[in-house]
Amino acid sequence: MRALAKAIDGLDEPAVEKIAEEQKADPFQILIATMLSAQTRDAVTAGASRRLFRVARTPRAIARLGVPEIQQLIYPVSFYRHKARHVKATCHILVARHAGRVPATMEALLALPGVGRKTANLVLILGHQSGDNICVDTHVHRISNRLGWVRTKTPEQTEHGLYRVTERTWWPLINLYFVTWGQNVCRPVYPLCGRCAIRSLCPRVGVTRVGRSVPTGIMPTSFGSPA
Repeated sequence: MRALAKAIDGLDEPAVEKIAEEQKADPFQILIATMLSAQTRDAVTAGASRRLFRVARTPRAIARLGVPEIQQLIYPVSFYRHKARHVKATCHILVARHAGRVPATMEALLALPGVGRKTANLVLILGHQSGDNICVDTHVHRISNRLGWVRTKTPEQTEHGLYRVTERTWWPLINLYFVTWGQNVCRPVYPLCGRCAIRSLCPRVGVTRVGRSVPTGIMPTSFGSPA
């Protein structure tokens, strides 16, 4: 983890982390941006989030928008029609049940439409500064298995496995480090193992073919992998 911390310095952070920094860790904007990010490229997530927040920045404001307007603002995120309905419904619930605030418990977050464990964990980590959660997306799931830390079939299994095999101090940072590394080096297909800062520690479980490394001194910033 220390090696990855150094290796990702200077690389583009994932879109939701950028939004969290820009908006001073506002739990609501983190929640909505993460909902939009599912199976969507970071650049698209960032653009859609900014367009939506320019029009409406609070649960009450978004709840007043019509679903077609939300769709237009967040297009072309993947499944934008479903996400628009979920965003509007979530905002209604936040206003009606939580006084317009984003809840700080896993149970309450999972009760919101379109919110799964990945989103809930990221909101708790970035929006509520929890040190007790690990957010697992496809990158974290893939890299954890490649490293041999876990042998799991689903992101939820990976999350529970990582709680057992990693030090608590790293839990809030695993998603940031692995997603950044997964987007730039440890790609789903043809990972750039020759450029990997932790290749001497990695058994490369399941890796059969690697990508051609970029020239020395050049590190790509994004390969457009799904968030």
